[in-house]
Amino acid sequence: MAGRSSRGPSSPPPGALRGSGVPVGSDPVVVELDRIAFLLERAAAAGPRVAAFRNALAVVVRTGPVEVADRVAAGTLRELAGIGERTAGVITSVVEDGGPSPYRADLEALVAPLVRAGAQLRAAVRGDLHSHTDASDGGSDLATMARTAASLGHRYLAVTDHSPRLRVANGLSPARLRAQLDLVEQVQAELDADGVDLRVLTGIEVDVLDDGSLDQEPELLDRLDVVVASAHSTLRMEPAAMTRRLVAAVQDPRTDVLGHCTGRLLGGRSPDSPGASRGSKERPPSTFDAAAVFAAAAEAGTAIEVNARPERLDPPMDLLAVADEVGCVFSIDSDAHAPGQLDWLELGCARVETAGIDQDRVITTWDLDRLLNWTRETA
Repeated sequence: MAGRSSRGPSSPPPGALRGSGVPVGSDPVVVELDRIAFLLERAAAAGPRVAAFRNALAVVVRTGPVEVADRVAAGTLRELAGIGERTAGVITSVVEDGGPSPYRADLEALVAPLVRAGAQLRAAVRGDLHSHTDASDGGSDLATMARTAASLGHRYLAVTDHSPRLRVANGLSPARLRAQLDLVEQVQAELDADGVDLRVLTGIEVDVLDDGSLDQEPELLDRLDVVVASAHSTLRMEPAAMTRRLVAAVQDPRTDVLGHCTGRLLGGRSPDSPGASRGSKERPPSTFDAAAVFAAAAEAGTAIEVNARPERLDPPMDLLAVADEVGCVFSIDSDAHAPGQLDWLELGCARVETAGIDQDRVITTWDLDRLLNWTRETA
């Protein structure tokens, strides 16, 4: 299914609203609620605020446009469970006046670039190799994530939910991961039937255990298109031990990408973390011999992730320079846990462009055939 379209890498599907995870031609109220949720997610708004619009969207889909319009006319819209004052106002505005609603119009200002740098590289990026769905700790289903990625111009999106040990994130057991592989096939068939030019890649964000081994059955990892290996625990490990741990992970032939290598969390809002959620946790970076880890990655052909989540922005710029110097390749990823967060890629692009890294060393600018040939060769 690779290479099916000649559209530019950043062009959304014809007729699609950029950032919409709903099919082209959907009910205008559905499109409006989806767009507002996307904008709130992109702006790192509080979870309940986003959930109000995602829940209202589900209610509207179940109810249908005719009954929704009738309820707007009768003033009974809020009798529907899941429709609050603000979402009712948005729905009423679209039904009575057409879109966009004043609430969405105010939010559209947030579509402006989050950073000034990185536009040229962002236009060259073709996909995202790190995203989460509601199968683990994400907020939306696979189909919604995939359709939103397509509307942003992605050619491919890897679904990389967590592995079993990360119970706090509802990590996938081997059985649940196998079921997700079937789901990917189903969603891909639906996208193809609807003419959506996106390849959903099978994947995992597999936990790097304390000894550097990977937290999933080897046979299953061999079946996946993309394996992102990340450390999520024991992050204050003594530097020499952490170095050995990460070196083992990047040298594992099943690892394609080393995810958020320092594990840092920036917390709050700061000049280094535009868009980070207020009240988010702060955590210092793990310490390790970066030159040794990145040299091992370069030798093994493992990419270093440039994690674009505003509260991560990992690796820090000084370590990014080290990885560049030893000849690593890089994967700019959103680590999205919600559809709107897929648009955070520009934060990572700005960092790579500022570091002066050659575009061709960013694997997420590669076309699908080249990318998959690379992941197979490094396996």
